[in-house]
Amino acid sequence: MHDVIVAGAGPIGLFLAGELALAGCAVLVLEQDPVPDSPLKTLPLGLRGLTPGSVEAFYRRGMLDALLKASGVDAAAVGAPDADQTPPPRNVSHFAGITLDATTIETDALPHRLPSPAMEPIMTSLEAVTRVLAERAAALGAQIVRGVPVTAVAQDDDAVVATAGGHEYRGRWLVGCDGGRSAVRRLAGLEFVGTEPLFTGYVARVTFADPQQLRLGFNLTPTGMYLRTPFEGHLGMMDFDGGTFDRSQPLTREHLQAVLRRVSGTEVTLTEVHLASSFTDRAMQVTTYRNGRVLLAGDAAHIHSPLGGQGLNLGIGDAMNLGWKLAATVHGYAPDGLLDTYTGERHPIGASVLDWSRAQVATMQPGPNAPALQRLVRDLMSTPDGTTHVYRKTSGLAYRYDLGSRQPLVGHTAPDLCFDDDTRLGDLLQRGRGVALDFSTDHALRDAAQGWQGRIHYAAGPVHDNLGLGAVLIRPDGIVAWADDHGPDPEAFRQAATRWFGRPEH
Repeated sequence: MHDVIVAGAGPIGLFLAGELALAGCAVLVLEQDPVPDSPLKTLPLGLRGLTPGSVEAFYRRGMLDALLKASGVDAAAVGAPDADQTPPPRNVSHFAGITLDATTIETDALPHRLPSPAMEPIMTSLEAVTRVLAERAAALGAQIVRGVPVTAVAQDDDAVVATAGGHEYRGRWLVGCDGGRSAVRRLAGLEFVGTEPLFTGYVARVTFADPQQLRLGFNLTPTGMYLRTPFEGHLGMMDFDGGTFDRSQPLTREHLQAVLRRVSGTEVTLTEVHLASSFTDRAMQVTTYRNGRVLLAGDAAHIHSPLGGQGLNLGIGDAMNLGWKLAATVHGYAPDGLLDTYTGERHPIGASVLDWSRAQVATMQPGPNAPALQRLVRDLMSTPDGTTHVYRKTSGLAYRYDLGSRQPLVGHTAPDLCFDDDTRLGDLLQRGRGVALDFSTDHALRDAAQGWQGRIHYAAGPVHDNLGLGAVLIRPDGIVAWADDHGPDPEAFRQAATRWFGRPEH
């Protein structure tokens, strides 16, 4: 019997499988597609943006170099490990097709950031992300079985049985990472609620007879939106038809040309369609991410429009949050209620992203009042406050879990603290354990931390910039669990460690 069965070998399922295998769990991944390759995963249709928060996750698990290589990205364009001060962002996202100006972002409004090899978003592809994560999961011992769709799920107090490809697979836990049309979600009876779509979206690789008729970039029009990127023949469109066309009819050249002419207001001609796919802005979320021994992550737990590229990044955050908690539960040292904090922490983040998506759609929706609303949003986003707010929302770095502490760093992703020997926090997190950083000269927490050997790595010594802290306890997902602004308090540390890592061994 496996410790955990993961349904779905997409980026979220593979990231989670790697997290669990890193923690010593026996992991089985079941994937319905018989082969990992697909033209929809390669450039240009497979183009995806990873936010700084997601890039940081790859960095903290030792996968950043492999990801940059697979994505064809220069490491110098992503990190700033040698800077004396935290540099302002160089690359930023957009809101409703309105691009942010990075030069107006107020760096002082991005608290607790320190220079790091993972400071910027990167553009990559689903193919690159999936390949890196699959290689990591397999190297750590996760078993991946392809061509086996999950068709039945049964659970009792001790185990879950997933029927896939005509075979029964038994595990202590099952996690559905099988996408927006999740079979696990349906079979486990998890309620999926939200809002219905306003548009059908299209992505396609085409040949234009007259590409000069279409401007590059995002283009909001009185009838919709179209996007033309520097990739030859790469086209995106939004047609506000109530989502009625999505997956209902073939994506013919004639249909795509008619939609493009309507939303662009031109007579552009498509001579050939090489590959095309459709989607909507349907925004749905399960009411809880867990039902007994079945959990959900990624698009299986929440779906929304791809505007701003938040879906993949939201799912990576799910996997980072769930992996160590489920592993602790498997190994039997999780404190009471630890696994329930997965829904408690990630559900509000998912709900926030869904609202962010809805706000973008509302801003882009054609109508007599649309130009006035769009002008207002552009005006607000041209201000430092507006740009900084949008950047904070889209970077994946500003989310804060409510961990019941008034200390301003607790609940946030930890800054990449760097010791005088150039060891960085990112290096210490690669083994997937908690980290206790002690900046006192007498190593006041050393004895207290001994009780969690194997679960918490203790490190002491001077750092380049300790942000005025005396000590910090960091969870395996990189979230600050406890911080002491003064001299380290061993008893307060013990209480925080027990809350997140269970009772000490001695």
